[in-house]
Amino acid sequence: MRILGMLRADESSEAGEPPSRKLIEKMGKFIKEITKAGVMLSTDGLQPSSKGKRVRFSGEKRTVIDGPFTETKELIAGYWLWQVRSMDEAVEWLKRVGAHSKTYFSEQRPDPFVVAGRRCWEIRSRRADQYHRRRRVLA
Repeated sequence: MRILGMLRADESSEAGEPPSRKLIEKMGKFIKEITKAGVMLSTDGLQPSSKGKRVRFSGEKRTVIDGPFTETKELIAGYWLWQVRSMDEAVEWLKRVGAHSKTYFSEQRPDPFVVAGRRCWEIRSRRADQYHRRRRVLA
């Protein structure tokens, strides 16, 4: 099971301030441990919302909104992607990292793009390839 964890932004991450040296060291140890265990697939931090844009969809209408965005409680400052056997295993890993920071928050969600062990884009890509092969044969 693939799990997407999201790290919530706060005032300091939105201001573009780096985490404390102590937090970076603790997180570095945790990331080494979880990577060595074969759980970590990917992780990264995100730029402040002042450098971002949102696109809102309403029927055919598209509205582009420039950052910064005022509701920091709904902003994401980083992410990680884990490969775990169960949601319980993800929660156990999360309990280990949560102790490193008082402002830390994570929301764990199973990967919605996996169907019977295969990613949806892989299935769509294969169908598109089959479609184009048939068109070349008929042409």
